[in-house]
Amino acid sequence: MSARFSPLVLIPARLAATRLPRKPLADILGAPMIVHVWRRAREADIGPVVVAADDPRIVEAVRAAGGEAVLTDPNHPSGSDRIHEALGRFDADRRHDVVVNVQGDLPTIEPKAVRAAIAPLEEAAVDVATLTAEIVRDEEKVNPNVVKVVGSPIGPTRLRALYFTRATAPANEGPLYHHIGLYAYRRAALERFVTLPPSPLERREKLEQLRALEAGMRIDVEIVDTVPLGVDTPEDLERARAILSRS
Repeated sequence: MSARFSPLVLIPARLAATRLPRKPLADILGAPMIVHVWRRAREADIGPVVVAADDPRIVEAVRAAGGEAVLTDPNHPSGSDRIHEALGRFDADRRHDVVVNVQGDLPTIEPKAVRAAIAPLEEAAVDVATLTAEIVRDEEKVNPNVVKVVGSPIGPTRLRALYFTRATAPANEGPLYHHIGLYAYRRAALERFVTLPPSPLERREKLEQLRALEAGMRIDVEIVDTVPLGVDTPEDLERARAILSRS
């Protein structure tokens, strides 16, 4: 990462989950899932890593593993609001000007993917950076739970985001891209983002990142090789255990 930046990695973690109760504390090979995510984010070696938790039990689990965590308001409407509070608590002196939001349910995230997320911010006009991978399975192309990035290529591994959608888009021949919900914000962009009201397209697609696009913020997208496993169900948890047992 350029010496121009001082990144801080924040991992939002919320204990309540409808499909997988107490998800951040779910055991994977003897450690809570949130600890696996924290370890992988640390391995990216781009800056301090802090968990932004909504429950003291998550804070205790992270600290027991040697990590840093801050307790935030349990009533935040989104992970973006949670990391914004954590940013103010952990870095009141404003030492960090880039904030990387790594979701707390990605125990198989590759450290190189976390590093890749900050690369687009080398371009001064970029407000927010995120990740994508080309869709290779036909069933994912039509699955509304697989969010697609519609973007203009601006390099061999980069897109400028024009839209995010649950639909199959763009039409006709060519690659489709699976959005990976890991974001790197310029600090000023995150501070602006959390003051904006939910936008019309955000409400329609149920995709928070559309709020930034509708407000005129620029999002660039780095293309990586694989989509990390997001753990939302007991079946996903078993898959994560199997994957990490082989690593």
